[in-house]
Amino acid sequence: MENSRNVIIELEEMLKESNKVVFFGGAGVSTESGIPDFRSADGIYSRRYGKLSPEMIISRSFFDQSPREFYDFYRDKLLYLDAKPNAAHMKLAELEKAGKDITIITQNIDGLHQLAGSKKVIELHGSVLRNYCMKCRAAHSVQFVKNSPGVPYCLNPGCGGIVKPDVVLYEESLKDADVENTIIAIEEADMLIIAGTSLIVYPAASFVRYFHGKHSAIINLSKSERDIHMELVIHKKVGEVLGAVNVAHCI
Repeated sequence: MENSRNVIIELEEMLKESNKVVFFGGAGVSTESGIPDFRSADGIYSRRYGKLSPEMIISRSFFDQSPREFYDFYRDKLLYLDAKPNAAHMKLAELEKAGKDITIITQNIDGLHQLAGSKKVIELHGSVLRNYCMKCRAAHSVQFVKNSPGVPYCLNPGCGGIVKPDVVLYEESLKDADVENTIIAIEEADMLIIAGTSLIVYPAASFVRYFHGKHSAIINLSKSERDIHMELVIHKKVGEVLGAVNVAHCI
């Protein structure tokens, strides 16, 4: 791999030459904000909780059968409401504000891209910040969910339905509109940046095959099978790389 400065210059040149950019991000984008990933050696998915794996606990069937146990895990392992956007989130928002046409497609559920100021964000797996009553569809804040004892129930008079996070659980499908918008954005892009993702979560990982543009880059701490298909491969932290990008050189 080239030295760090040359890599940043090459990334800046690609961005400058590109009219439509898609940033496809995973858990590694948010780890520098203090949110643990799922699939690393010490990630959430490497542990078991009693006889249950995390995949079992955050499945739709487990939510329906044992909502209290689901929420015990969910509040402890998936809610990081004090997390702040890091250099990656901030630089992407800065690029958009400066006029770069950039669509963010994220597998994360933390809402940090929007908190940083990005407007064009597709949240493939939903967001912990949105929560709806399963009975009357009334919206409830994430603070309400976090502070409710046990299972959060709707406060609307005469309702009392269970409140569910607007998060795609195992056994649930991605929203049709998000899938359609993701495919369109990737097909129309002339640059694709993949960052902080192992690309082993399907169907989300399958979307990158729709890219046929000019420039491609991947930013990951570790190697991935996708590396050989990318024009630029950077094995560093996402925030460290994007934080070094000079927006003026990209417009």
